[in-house]
Amino acid sequence: MTAQDLFSEAEQLEQKLDGACLDTRLALQPSVSKVLDRMRASGVNIPSRLRRLDAALCEDAIEARFDNMPV
Repeated sequence: MTAQDLFSEAEQLEQKLDGACLDTRLALQPSVSKVLDRMRASGVNIPSRLRRLDAALCEDAIEARFDNMPV
C-alpha cells in the first residue's frame, strides 16, 4: 500500500467520524489505529490532526470500558 493509499484511507475514516455518535467512534477506533500503525511502519509522516484523532478515540474506548464497571 502506498503512502497516498494510507492517507486516503485515514481521511475516509476521518470523514466517517466527523460528527459521529459514540458507538460509531468506538467501532471505528481500531481501524484508525491500524491505519496509523501502518503509516508509521511505512515511514509516512502522520499529520498532527490524525494523531490527535487517534488519541481522542483511544481515550473514548478506555472511558467506555470503565462506564459499566461496578464500584
